[in-house]
Amino acid sequence: MSILQQVRNRNPLVHNITNVVVTNFTANGLLALGASPFMAYAHEEVEDVAAMAGAVMLNIGTLDPYTVQSIKLAGQAANRAGVPVIFDPVGAGATAYRTAAALEIVAEVKVDIVRGNVAEVAHVIGENWQIKGVDAGGGAGDRKELALRAARKLGCIVVITGEQDILTDGTQLNIVTNGHILLTRVTGTGCLLSSVVAAFAAVVQDAERRLEAVTEAVACYGLAAELAVVDAGGQGTGSFQTAFLNRLSTITPEQVNEHCRIQRHIYPAHETKH
Repeated sequence: MSILQQVRNRNPLVHNITNVVVTNFTANGLLALGASPFMAYAHEEVEDVAAMAGAVMLNIGTLDPYTVQSIKLAGQAANRAGVPVIFDPVGAGATAYRTAAALEIVAEVKVDIVRGNVAEVAHVIGENWQIKGVDAGGGAGDRKELALRAARKLGCIVVITGEQDILTDGTQLNIVTNGHILLTRVTGTGCLLSSVVAAFAAVVQDAERRLEAVTEAVACYGLAAELAVVDAGGQGTGSFQTAFLNRLSTITPEQVNEHCRIQRHIYPAHETKH
């Protein structure tokens, strides 16, 4: 059975601490996919919600000290309960406060998956990469090498999204080429992707299969965007956003198997540059 079908069959609870810009879109996207969103931020309940969730997604998009503490409490409760934690370091590198918060979170919470653009991931491991607001700027670095370094340093799966999506656990590295430029024209699509990754991770009990689950999530998401562009018929980003939610709810495992474009590579530690 495909992991997409498992998500629909099991309806996993995904605890999201996400930013105020994208809360509604994230909830609707998870519902469309077949998962169950739970948005909880209060210090009084985040530990309880995280412990009963299938996965916890932590996003620093709209940041303040209260939210940082909520993220830590939820992440640590998830760690104690064995619940996978997905971290989206939105805008890490854009300001000193945002970077410091991201570093503080990964120091105090064991994250299982980090999903961000190349600049965000670089700053989470203390490296520099040009960033413009919450978007990655230009850079001459090797994204695959950065992803491998980050996965090994953090001891987790790293997903660097962009024109090509790079996913690695530090040894196996997958490249997904599904997607469409219109995903960058609708706010919250990256944040929703992190929550979709969480939903897929929630239904895979074996940590050894987690990279497979994350790869299918990213490929499925990109394919849904490609199909939505056709459905929207060139009418613009508003129509695309609606069509995209529709496609998340109707995309089939057969479409994923037939149309997802995934390259798989193995990078033993001695083959990478330092």
